[in-house]
Order: sequence, then structure tokens, then C-alpha cells
Amino acid sequence: METSYRIQKMSEPALLKYYPLVSEAQKKGKKVYFLNIGQPDITTPEGFLKRVNSIDQKVLSYQAPEGITALREAACGYYSRLGLNYDTGDCLVTNGGSEALLFTFIGICNAGDEILTAEPLYSIYKEMAAATDVKLVGFKTYAEDGFALPDPSVIEAAITPRTRAILMTNPGNPTGKVFTKKEIEVMVELALKHHLYLISDEVYREFIYGDEGYQSPAQYDELADQFILVDSISKRYSACGARIGFILSKNQALMEQLKKLCQMRLAVSTLDQLGAVELLNLDQHFFDGILAEYTKRRKIVYDALQNIPGVICKEPMGAFYFMAKLPIKDASHFIEWMINDFDYLGETVLLSPANDFYLNPADGADEVRIAYVLNGADMLKGMTILKHGLEAYCMAFPKACK
Repeated sequence: METSYRIQKMSEPALLKYYPLVSEAQKKGKKVYFLNIGQPDITTPEGFLKRVNSIDQKVLSYQAPEGITALREAACGYYSRLGLNYDTGDCLVTNGGSEALLFTFIGICNAGDEILTAEPLYSIYKEMAAATDVKLVGFKTYAEDGFALPDPSVIEAAITPRTRAILMTNPGNPTGKVFTKKEIEVMVELALKHHLYLISDEVYREFIYGDEGYQSPAQYDELADQFILVDSISKRYSACGARIGFILSKNQALMEQLKKLCQMRLAVSTLDQLGAVELLNLDQHFFDGILAEYTKRRKIVYDALQNIPGVICKEPMGAFYFMAKLPIKDASHFIEWMINDFDYLGETVLLSPANDFYLNPADGADEVRIAYVLNGADMLKGMTILKHGLEAYCMAFPKACK
């Protein structure tokens, strides 16, 4: 029996495919530092767990497909504190930001339609596109330029009659790029000029390290009918296991159509929704300590990378990832070797190969993404292991190194 061509086009994300190798390494007693995936070790706020543990319901029933009112009200309050005016009717609750993106792709595109986005890109976008018969069209950005947008003419040249939307990730995963006001205005102007949706994935909004501050297309009233905001509680509240995301838009015709997808899957977890209310009601100052902690981790990684011969990277201004070019030819082989064949004092690291973040897997072959999601001591150990690993790898495979 055959499977669909859509699922055959999908691939296993590199974020996850090394776990069987890791399990074997751990069985042999090797400790592995997971720097491959955005799973923070920050403690989930106590209020979430208290609320979930205090639920006294005899029957755990379905909730409204669009999400419980209390959660959508809390979300609107959170956005209001950011200066964004959304009503509960502008907000749909989803099973994480991933479902929000999936529903958006389904809701705005027909088979063969195109969505334009910057590369490197969040690797899961590729699988969502494959599953929905959407074609992702990339325009390149480069580490040497801090992943700045190319000239607007380069982006505009990629727009075709099948283009339905521009998708931006701000701050960026995997790049850590934070869009400037000027860059956002370029995106807004292109969307207005070509009558495209502009989708902004802002799950790392609270992780901005420079003076630029939070900027979003949501702040441009003239774009309101064409703008879609995708969000999630996972990263900012260190609640990845609570699958709560949001789609927000002022386009009521679109939201009514997207609600059908919410109705199709019936409901989001009652427990997660009730716990998420407590998170969204936290004061914005809650993030001050979190940002300070990630700032320290970022410095540890950046200082360490600067002291590894042949490594090229710039300090990211957002999220909690580094994209680094290593002095090797095949990062995937290096990552597997680090798991299978290398340890430093019984320990090793798991990184993510950067070619997974490009549409063409030949791109980014010598790059990795490093997630600085562990405490400072562990991040320092991880960087020490990486340095020794690169030295040992180039001794073992001199022709595989630059």
C-alpha cells in the first residue's frame, strides 16, 4: 500500500533524528549536553503548576474550539501591555505555535501557492509546507551581515503570481536576527504593494538583547487586514510541554475560516489552557531576570566560540541560538562522530546541523546551530567539549577540515 506524496515529501527534522544515537551513547555511560533544540532549563513559573494541580473537575470536558474565554482575555491583556490592541475575537488558541503555523498555511494557501521567507529558516517550516502542498521560496541572508535583509529588490524579484504571503521570524530561529524598524517597514510595504499576507512568528519576542526593542508589523494599522501574528507560550515561559499557541489577526473573514480548523480538531487541552492563564497574567517585569540569565549564557558561548580557531559567527541580538560556521566540511558527520566516537572526560555535546535550516540541503553544510538553553556552567562545559572535539576530529579526519 502506498502513502501520500505529501508525507513522502516530508523529512525527519535534524533536531530530532540523532536521538537514537544519543540513547546508545547514554547507555554506555556518556553524558550528553543537549544544545540542539530550544528546550530551556529555566524553571516553569510556579503559578502554572499550582493552577493545574488545583483543578477540581469531576469531568475533564472539551472546551470551546477557539479556546477558553479566560485564556483569550489573558492573551489580549498581555498584548495590550506590549501596545497591541487585540480583542478575544481576534484570537484563536492552538496546540502550540506549530499548529498555529499549520492552520495558517492551510487557511491562506491553495496547493502550489508560495510563501516567501528568509533563509536560514526554522526547519519545521519546510515540513509544514510539504504537508500542505505549499512551496516555500527563500531569499538568502548571511552571517557576515548579521543576517540583515537583502535589498528590497531581491525580495520583490522572488514574488510571483502564486505568492500568498511573506513569513518572517522575529527574533529569528536559527539566526538570532532581530529585525530593525526599517527592515520591518520593507516587509510591510512589500505586503501592501503586492496584496500579500504578512505572517510574523514572534515566539522569541522577549529575548531581545540590543537597544532596538520590540518591533512588529502588528504596529502598522494600514496592514491590519493582511497581518497574521503567530505566537506561543513555550519559550518565553519555559513551558514547552504545555502546548499553547495563538493565531491573531484583525481579518475577521480569515479568522472565521480558521475557526473551522479549530473545530475540526475539537479543542486544546483544558489543563494547559487553565495553566497558561496564570502565565499570561504575569507582569512584564517577570522577563527581566530571564533576559539577564540568557544574556550571561550568550556571552559565555560567544566568548568561547571566539577562542576556537576557525569558527566564524556574530553575536546574535535575539532568541537563544548561535549560527556558527565551523572549520570543517560536513557538520552532520561531525555531529554524529561527536555522539558515537568522541567524549571529553566522559561527556559530549549534541548540536544541530545548519543545513536543515536551508531549503537546499547543500547550503550550510559547514554550519551548526547552538542553543544556549542550559545553565552557565553547563554551557561552558559544552563549549569546552566542542573545542576539544573539533581538535580531535581534525586530527582524525584532516581532509574533512579546512
